[in-house]
Amino acid sequence: QVQLVESGGGLVQAGGSLTLFCTASGGYAMAWFRQFPGEEREFVAAIDWIGSNTAYADSVKGRFTISKSNAKNILYLQMNSLKPEDTAVYYCAATTKSGPTLFKDDYRYWGQGTQVTVSS
Repeated sequence: QVQLVESGGGLVQAGGSLTLFCTASGGYAMAWFRQFPGEEREFVAAIDWIGSNTAYADSVKGRFTISKSNAKNILYLQMNSLKPEDTAVYYCAATTKSGPTLFKDDYRYWGQGTQVTVSS
């Protein structure tokens, strides 16, 4: 059983930065998704199990960076130039596929989510 625990969320002003963390055991391809109230969870960024290949949603490309440390079992999401429309609950997820994969159904393991709020 893979347990994922997110941290690092909080309140930040527009234009600011936050880093999200996700602790996990094992070498999995992983991703960040986010969910707006009343909407489906959407893809944000993904990384393969080695940590060398990444993929991003167009809405965050150039502003967010996903990375991982297999030695520390930590997944990161560095978020810069944050916008109010980035306000959401952010989830990390792990897949047994080699990754990176954008599809929510490919991910078997999920964290509990961490709230990110960007004020204007």
